[in-house]
Amino acid sequence: MLDASRQANELADIQSRLLFIKIGLLMILVLLGLRLWQLQIRDGIHYQELARDNRTRSIVLEPARGLLYDRNGQLLANNIPSFQLYVSLEDVPDREHLIAQLPKFVEIDEETISSKLSQKGRRGRVKIKGNVTLREAAIVESHRLELPGVLIQPEYQRHYPLGTYASHVIGYVGEISEAQLKDPENADLQPGRIIGQFGVERTFDEALLGEPGEEIIEVDALGYPKRSLSVNRPVAGDDIYLTLDIRLQQLADDLLGEESGAIVALDPWNGDILALASRPGFNPNDLSGGISQKEWSLLTQDARHPLTNRATQGQYPPGSTFKIVMASALLDTQMFSAHDTVSCHGVFPFGRRQYRDWKKGGHGTVDLKKALAESCDVYFYKVGNQLGIDSIARYSRQFGLGEKTGIPLPSERSGLVPSPAWKTKAKREPWYPGETISLSIGQGYLTTTPLQMARVAAAVATNGKLAQPRLVKASRLRTTGDIKEHPESPARQLSIPPHVFSTIKEGLAAVVTNGTGKRAKSDLVPIAGKTGTAQVIALKVDPQEKEVVPKEHQDHAWFVAFAPIEQPRIAVAVLVEHMGHGGSAAAPLAKTLIEAYMHIHESQQPSPPLQSLLKTNYETRG
Repeated sequence: MLDASRQANELADIQSRLLFIKIGLLMILVLLGLRLWQLQIRDGIHYQELARDNRTRSIVLEPARGLLYDRNGQLLANNIPSFQLYVSLEDVPDREHLIAQLPKFVEIDEETISSKLSQKGRRGRVKIKGNVTLREAAIVESHRLELPGVLIQPEYQRHYPLGTYASHVIGYVGEISEAQLKDPENADLQPGRIIGQFGVERTFDEALLGEPGEEIIEVDALGYPKRSLSVNRPVAGDDIYLTLDIRLQQLADDLLGEESGAIVALDPWNGDILALASRPGFNPNDLSGGISQKEWSLLTQDARHPLTNRATQGQYPPGSTFKIVMASALLDTQMFSAHDTVSCHGVFPFGRRQYRDWKKGGHGTVDLKKALAESCDVYFYKVGNQLGIDSIARYSRQFGLGEKTGIPLPSERSGLVPSPAWKTKAKREPWYPGETISLSIGQGYLTTTPLQMARVAAAVATNGKLAQPRLVKASRLRTTGDIKEHPESPARQLSIPPHVFSTIKEGLAAVVTNGTGKRAKSDLVPIAGKTGTAQVIALKVDPQEKEVVPKEHQDHAWFVAFAPIEQPRIAVAVLVEHMGHGGSAAAPLAKTLIEAYMHIHESQQPSPPLQSLLKTNYETRG
């Protein structure tokens, strides 16, 4: 009985243990089942993607950037084949090793590589270097086993066949920066993308950029491509036709030469920009091809500011060219008639000061026509004193001074039309009557841009039409191939009667025929214009010893003009820094540019229709 009882207890114990084992095995099976459900059903798609990513790579195919042409179809910016160096992060087993090895094969420093790689996490592709040379590409390809994850990809490199010509208008492109990536406007762009950074390239970047494509490729265990699985082709950007006439633009750049300054030429009726030159310039190929931090620092710290577009960003006292605005205000308010005279003895006493004329001894008896022709300061001192600052400021704004012109270029400056309210706010000082006297001859706080002064000349030429500057003539849409013409903006009609401008034209014609702008007189075309000399700093120097003044302290030279006088076709503003008198330094440049424009348009064959021109360029762009 005892043995039977013991056996029963042992059997019960064994059965109890078997139950626990069964429960344990069941729990294990349940857990395995749950894990299998998690892997295959709940997270199956995720792991399928990971498996696919282990054998495939997605490559972004950069589109060809839209081309830039001048108004006659002359190519200004195109694309040339080049090589780009990328790193596929998931295929790099040791980043530090890669950073140390890569400079042995391509011209790049470790700091740059490290900075590029730090912009992304553990996956994806990073552009390390653009514009890789053929020699560098060949070396990298021959050392592929030593550089896992490194890829050489052919893409397009922006190229500017005319070099420095029109560089401030065309601009340049460059790799998108970290700051730009944070801009909501660039939310769809990836690191390494090439975008417009300056000029037209920046303003019309969205149209020029195009739409990227994508290629899925199969890779081996080391991440090297084996075959292409699918391709979605990129769409090229729109082609853009500017209003520039590159022949006139090149001449304007050459006329400035090594001097700092700007030349603007426009159609006075519709505002088409024919030339917009600024010197010193830069070669956009140097910037678009990639530039080191050291080279960029040298460029941005250059005392001559080559990256500044002086035509739209340079703000200068207009000097005596402002007398055009003063004459308009004088005649429109009927404060003086064109025949009323002023006696000029070389000084204008006002308060405790003697405001001097540029001509020692004065101009004698002066009416408006003579005052413009000889640029008599005393005449305009008196006019300005009677008009008052508020009236002068009002007429200045009518001519578009003190506000941006709206030209589609980045960072345009507005200049300044001062007023008592402005001075109270900006300087916390009252306006003094003597400041009105200085303002009357374009000095003091008043500043303008060369583009604004070209519009002033154009407004006189057209009897008061203030045209909106137009820089883009047409574009070819990338999606449809259709031609889209950019309409002219309606001109703003000044509230000054046409007869006022007829009188002013007579005075501006006299400037060129027998006044301060005689060096602009042409046998080819009648030119009307106005000289100006803008003081940089106050100097107490004998005029006969002017040459001893350092160049950086010498006056800026102005000349604004239009031609032909009766049927104007071109308006011009010339500003040459630190070159003294406008009549000697600026007027001859305007004459040469105007004569070249008239010669071009009188001798050339009729231009082909725009639609035909665009169609031809589209078919041959390659």
